[in-house]
Amino acid sequence: MCAICPIAWGKCRMPTLWMLVGIPGAGKSTWIDQQGFDRDTAIISTDRHIDAEAARQGRTYSEVFKGHIKRATSIMNADLAMAIKDGDDICWDQTNVTAKSRAAKLASVPSTYRKVAVFFPTPERKELERRLASRQGKHIPWNILQGMISQLEPPTTDEGFDEVVVVS
Repeated sequence: MCAICPIAWGKCRMPTLWMLVGIPGAGKSTWIDQQGFDRDTAIISTDRHIDAEAARQGRTYSEVFKGHIKRATSIMNADLAMAIKDGDDICWDQTNVTAKSRAAKLASVPSTYRKVAVFFPTPERKELERRLASRQGKHIPWNILQGMISQLEPPTTDEGFDEVVVVS
């Protein structure tokens, strides 16, 4: 351990949490792919585990979602704990649409982390429909999506973020 902070020796720097905020189809996963994160950045996501299970079963995301979401959440939480233990940077790839849901997640990340919210505004409906249609095997009912849109609260520094970045 470092003498200054509870991070493993050799990694003594302030790690960063990037918490992505936006509805499905807003561009979160595309943004991650464009960042070139290295292996010391943990991508925390239930979707990645559900996608992997769907591939393992030769089925689609939508076909395995209901039966695998609890397990995917458990695995994601273990991934988070390991990333924190190792002092890795974290990119939390979920919708995180409400301040309340973000508060619970922020509380699970130590104060030794720099906390950055990355906000993805909702695209125009035509563009959103195009993006969602391109996600083969992953269907989100429109009423569920509209519920997320109506609940979406842009993040603020008042929530405990050190910085808020808006992706346009």
